[in-house]
Amino acid sequence: MAIILVVDDEPLQRDILKTILDDEGYETHTAPSAEEAMRILKEVRPDVVLTDLRMEGIDGIELIENLPKEPFEPPAIVMTAYGTISSAVEAIKKGAFDYLTKPLDKDVLLIMVKRAVEKTELLKENIQLQKALFDRFQIEGIIGHSPTMIRAVEIMKKVSPSAVMVLILGESGTGKELVARAIHYNSPRKIKSFTAVN
Repeated sequence: MAIILVVDDEPLQRDILKTILDDEGYETHTAPSAEEAMRILKEVRPDVVLTDLRMEGIDGIELIENLPKEPFEPPAIVMTAYGTISSAVEAIKKGAFDYLTKPLDKDVLLIMVKRAVEKTELLKENIQLQKALFDRFQIEGIIGHSPTMIRAVEIMKKVSPSAVMVLILGESGTGKELVARAIHYNSPRKIKSFTAVN
């Protein structure tokens, strides 16, 4: 079940949005201000943030700029009155996923929230796949008890954190690609793609 955080200083608007989203099966949390939303963000990790643009104190744009970035930044949908479309476009430039104009259309709202939730699901899946890949190629997972293999693992641990080029030599089938992948996935470059060349 996706978690949605609704941030709006109008109590009626918050209640309507909570009812609509709860009825669709989402777990909905609400906040009357960006300050309260930031407090909630420390306890709850929402999949989507739905925020009003103009609020007393911290506005929606500043809230978007302060959303947690790790392990991923939740998509933020900005709600704005018709007269402030240019501000909504500015919010998109600052990182908002999309924007809705008030008064809100229920069907458009639900489609947009669904798209934002799908984006979050893809981000979560990507993180899980990367973690599985990194776990698979941990240097500690390379098995070998010979002095040569122990020395090779020590060298791998030493060169992995650096940006130096590494030349791996060996007979066919001895695990050169495994060693190369282990070095890559334990290096600062691990988020970039690895390409094996035969």
